[in-house]
Amino acid sequence: MKVYNMSIIEIQKYGFEILTQNLGVIGMLKFIQQFDRGHGDYTKERSKWLDNPTIEEIENEIRQLHAKHSKSHKK
Repeated sequence: MKVYNMSIIEIQKYGFEILTQNLGVIGMLKFIQQFDRGHGDYTKERSKWLDNPTIEEIENEIRQLHAKHSKSHKK
C-alpha cells in the first residue's frame, strides 16, 4: 500500500487496523497509550474519584461532560 497517496484519516485507520491485527485490541490500546501524555493533575483528580462522590455529584459531572461533548460536535 502506498501511504503517500492516502489522507491522514486513511493512514490512521490503516495504522489502527495493522496494529490491531498484529497486537490484538488490548495490545493496540497499550501501544497507543504510550504516546498520550494526558493532562491535568492526576493526584488531585484521583482524590475526587476516591472520595465517594454523591449520586448528585456524579450526575452533575455526567451532564457537564455531555454538554461539553455536544458543543464540540456541533462545530
